[in-house]
Amino acid sequence: MMSNKRIQELELVMEFEKVEECFKEVSSWIENVGKKRLKETVSLDDSLEMLLQAQKQFKEFDLVASEYCKRGQEALKKMNQWEDFSFVDVHSYRVKLQAYRDQLEEFCTQLDKTRHRVCETVRLYEFFDKVRQGICCTEEGVKS
Repeated sequence: MMSNKRIQELELVMEFEKVEECFKEVSSWIENVGKKRLKETVSLDDSLEMLLQAQKQFKEFDLVASEYCKRGQEALKKMNQWEDFSFVDVHSYRVKLQAYRDQLEEFCTQLDKTRHRVCETVRLYEFFDKVRQGICCTEEGVKS
């Protein structure tokens, strides 16, 4: 039994090392690209044209960011089997795994919030643009 337990432990460690490469790539992208791009999206421009341009750029970024989120989540799913094991020897791996999970969840949540904020801001600006056009048309009709 001890031998089987140790073999399972070693298999999990080998699996973790394979999956960790994916985590490292995703984590590096989040830190070096993802978070910086999200911070750039904090201030949205005051004109509808500029806002639509920012939305287009964000959509391109969102496609890439969503792919990294998906890759990270798939890697985490592979490691769900660790939850079933209570070996003391794998504790340090669990700590790393939790750190990756926390980072990924935080980034994906921020991405979702930013996506929603950009979309809602564009909708609001489009609404105000229609209202402004309606007022202009009404004023021209009154002047005529």
